[in-house]
Amino acid sequence: MHAGNARLLERLVADGLIRAEQQEVVLNLIARSGERAEEALLEAKVLEEAQLLRYLAAQHRTRFVSTEKLAKADIDRVTLDKVPRKLAERECVFPVLYDADAGTLSVVTPDPDNSTLLHDVQLASGVREVRAFVGRPRAVRAAIAKAYGGDIHAFATLDRDAHAQFTTMLDVYERNLVSEESLVTSLAKEAVGERVLTSDDLEQGRKSAVTGGRSVLTDTAYLETLNVVVTLLENMRPDLRGHSAQVARLMRKIAERIGLSDVQQASMQAAGYIHDLGKMGAYHLTALNVAEYEGHKALALKQHGVPISLLEAVGLPAEITQTVLLMYERYDGQGLPSGNAGKEIPLGARLLAIADTYADLTQNPKNPFRKTLGPAQACEVLERYRGSIFDPNLIDLFKHMVTGEDLKARLLANRHRALVIDPDPEETTVLELRMVEQGFEVKQARNVEQALKLMEKGEIEIVVSEVDLAPGDGFGLFQQVRKQAWGKKLPWVFLASKSGGNVAQRAFELGAADFVMKPASPEVLVAKLRQILERESERGGGGRGVSGSLSEMSLPDIVQVLWHGRKTGSLKIRSRGNAGEIHFVEGAIFNALYANVRGEEAVYAMLALTEGDFSLDPNFRAPQQVIAGSPETLLLEGMRRLDERAR
Repeated sequence: MHAGNARLLERLVADGLIRAEQQEVVLNLIARSGERAEEALLEAKVLEEAQLLRYLAAQHRTRFVSTEKLAKADIDRVTLDKVPRKLAERECVFPVLYDADAGTLSVVTPDPDNSTLLHDVQLASGVREVRAFVGRPRAVRAAIAKAYGGDIHAFATLDRDAHAQFTTMLDVYERNLVSEESLVTSLAKEAVGERVLTSDDLEQGRKSAVTGGRSVLTDTAYLETLNVVVTLLENMRPDLRGHSAQVARLMRKIAERIGLSDVQQASMQAAGYIHDLGKMGAYHLTALNVAEYEGHKALALKQHGVPISLLEAVGLPAEITQTVLLMYERYDGQGLPSGNAGKEIPLGARLLAIADTYADLTQNPKNPFRKTLGPAQACEVLERYRGSIFDPNLIDLFKHMVTGEDLKARLLANRHRALVIDPDPEETTVLELRMVEQGFEVKQARNVEQALKLMEKGEIEIVVSEVDLAPGDGFGLFQQVRKQAWGKKLPWVFLASKSGGNVAQRAFELGAADFVMKPASPEVLVAKLRQILERESERGGGGRGVSGSLSEMSLPDIVQVLWHGRKTGSLKIRSRGNAGEIHFVEGAIFNALYANVRGEEAVYAMLALTEGDFSLDPNFRAPQQVIAGSPETLLLEGMRRLDERAR
């Protein structure tokens, strides 16, 4: 038995929390199951979880995190990426909070006093300090499985009673003792905490959605329940297993990219989950299939409203129902059921048409090409139908999101940080996309409060602002900014939807660098912004760094981008507790370091990495050239070695 188990039990007996006979019961359970003492104590019901964790926190002089809090935690990707998944699983450590300003990473682990573990986490994450809280071992492992692996049942299996109930539900469904409609409706009702849904409940839900208050849709449990529902239904169609979950993920990701509110993001995700409910015909219906094939079109006319009919009793917000009902409309107005065109089609429906088609092309071997396509191939297919089936601006945005073009543009450009202030997320996203392509790093704000918070950090180099804002207007915000030390010389361009009176004149009188009327060509506006920044070059300085994950772009691809782009700087890699660097000068690789290896061998070692983080420091200058071979030669040799290892 592990010495730590015995010591913990002895301390608990000495402190009077458990009796000697209870200690024996727990020891026997540990011997049979191989579990840690914490789990055996809880399994034997000798202590309650809160009582045990409170005791452990006092012993380790830290705080504790309960299973309930871990189950509800929604950890952002930046924080998760600080600890590689393999390290998290191996050491049973879960990141919960990253403070970039302080350089501090907070983690939950059963062993918060393990200095070796904390040192490994600090090396892997590159932070200044790691703070450790104590948590139940099974709960930490469940959090890792849920956050990194997308296992929505991780915490259900942690609780044996919950796991038994879930298994029973699966068995009942598989025996066809419930209908699809009753399962969907009952689970959806349960997700919003109902026993019997009353008209008052429905009205309250609608009011919540309309007023923008905290919607039930933002509850993780609600969305996870929808995921369970569609997973059960798609198990009957192997080619589509996991399809709706993928569409929901894409919808959430693109909604975040556009800058929609939390409630809107959740609505997009929910629409992704439910868009195929009840559509159990011979064909899988996507916007592309429905547009191209008569059989699919005829079936879509019959079934486009089925998902909403199944969930009618739940009282879904109008944003979700319109997204699902109109997902087969076409941008050119030739779609169904209403023949809407362009922006007459709700934003959600235009996004769902793209995400659903993309997921079908990349996952379903029975798609029109009779094989699964790679991301680049699938985007080429979407590109063929831009302006006819799909919104061309959203196609551009989607391509950048799924093919890593955003990251490539960031690597190749010397970044200027711009802030776009506009309440219209769709229009500003198109502008942002063009700005990213031209080397800008873009932040977005929807109102005055958000804009001020972003500008107060002092990192914004130029502002593009709509005149009509809430509360107040762009002119008032501009005057407020000019009173601040960080805003006195901040270049400001007004992009206005109203032209009456002396709006432009007032903008220039206040000191704006330019005034542009909507609709404006994004390309022309970007050119104006570059000219303004060149004129005000006193704000200059070195290039800004770029960072990302190797899951976004592989290291061989990054090397090729920097090589062909003739970039100079230090590419820093962190993976599996090791750190490395590759030094570039005008695209050539001058030197490399990884763990205890130097030169070409370090390059080859890093090319084998498939997970981890990278950052590019464009201000670094290599002190000497150690590697003489070209990047192409190094890549070919590295790939050859990888092939040999795989044999």
